[in-house]
Amino acid sequence: MQDRATNNLLRSIPSVDRLLSDHLFEEIKKRYSDEIVKRMVRLALDELREEIREGRAGPAECTVEALAARAWRTALSRVGPRVRTVINATGVVVHTNLGRSPLSKKVADRISRVALSYSNLEYDLERGRRGERNSHLRMLMQELTGAQAALAVNNNAAAVLLALSTLAEGREVIVSRGELIEIGGSFRIPEVMARSGAVLKEVGTTNRTHPRDYTDAVGEHTALILKVHTSNYRIVGFTREVGLEELVGIGREKGIPTMMDLGSGCLTDLSAYGLAEETTVQEVLAKGVDVVTFSGDKLLGGPQAGIIAGRADLIERMRTNQLARALRMDKLTLAALEATLEEYTRPEGPFAGIPTLEMIARPRELLEEAALLLCQSIRDRTGDRCEVTIEQGVGRVGGGALPMSDLPGPRVVIRPRHVSAARLEKGLREGDPPVICLVKEDAVMMDPRTLLRDQVSLLPQLVAKVFDGETDHRG
Repeated sequence: MQDRATNNLLRSIPSVDRLLSDHLFEEIKKRYSDEIVKRMVRLALDELREEIREGRAGPAECTVEALAARAWRTALSRVGPRVRTVINATGVVVHTNLGRSPLSKKVADRISRVALSYSNLEYDLERGRRGERNSHLRMLMQELTGAQAALAVNNNAAAVLLALSTLAEGREVIVSRGELIEIGGSFRIPEVMARSGAVLKEVGTTNRTHPRDYTDAVGEHTALILKVHTSNYRIVGFTREVGLEELVGIGREKGIPTMMDLGSGCLTDLSAYGLAEETTVQEVLAKGVDVVTFSGDKLLGGPQAGIIAGRADLIERMRTNQLARALRMDKLTLAALEATLEEYTRPEGPFAGIPTLEMIARPRELLEEAALLLCQSIRDRTGDRCEVTIEQGVGRVGGGALPMSDLPGPRVVIRPRHVSAARLEKGLREGDPPVICLVKEDAVMMDPRTLLRDQVSLLPQLVAKVFDGETDHRG
């Protein structure tokens, strides 16, 4: 009896041609090509048949209306946009999983102008002949950091790889054991070094390295002394590390270049905002380090990029390395990085024009004001379906930068009365736009520090929409 009902239900499913001739499929046909639409409809029908055989679908799912909606869902899941904008309510400013540093509208406009036209990416307008793409950043980096020269590639791992390949392929690089870091995505200094062709020579111990460890390790095969900024962790207690001045002195005495992987790419003093002092690129170069590498999308606040700055002769060797072509930036990233760096030349400084720095330095009164507005608006929208309060919390810089520094401030805390906090979080995460927030025990928490313009006013309706959906579902 059940097999007969199942077969009857399967036979009732409209054909592909019948569905495509219905007016309900006109919108999807405007969005996608004929081949894509047919493919999505067939996939939707295959999915429905499987559900019927498993007893998970009935006559209501076999209507043209239901199948049109199913075809839309199939299309969106398979060929629709996958990279979407989300609302970051976590309080983590440089959120690696959420694209790290957001860019300003000014930077986005620069990208748009370059994208919509031809550009002088590799053309020298003064000489009327082929140019070099990194020339656009060279003078800016010289002025901002004091470096003799600079080179930009697609991320900091690439910068480290290119520098090591150029300066130390087949030869030894001395590194303290306490600096053999691993960051997100399993990026490890020893493995990058191996890929570059350089030979790792570890010195010291995990917690203590002395100047004599470096001097004793220098030999005829030594090419470079490398210092790595441990940006995403700290070793405390019985510790000793060799400072930059000491390393530079050892390098000069032995005739060996020194290099520092600074990681976070800080170009401005953050201590005024209650953060632990972060070494800047300018400080590293002023102490005589020959080459420094750093990210463009962490504390610098720009697009994903890796920047190499330092001695002109060493940078030139990297520029002419064949690997540099494989690691180079495209025109859009270059335009974004240039526009970001220009913010550091403004009389008002970079904190006004770079969203990452603005969030880090956002005054407490603005955070309190945003939290109060968000709290009251959610209460107004949701009524008695949840309890909404303001509590104090701690945000983070994120992106592996300043791990010991807190960003204290208010958080809006939502405690649902009829659904779980996990269900509310899931509903927000699956909304349009998705909201990424924190869950602790029975509460969903939102930190206003990482909310962009207009998102404070948008969030209450997104929260209410989740509760409305739960009510409809139960009803």
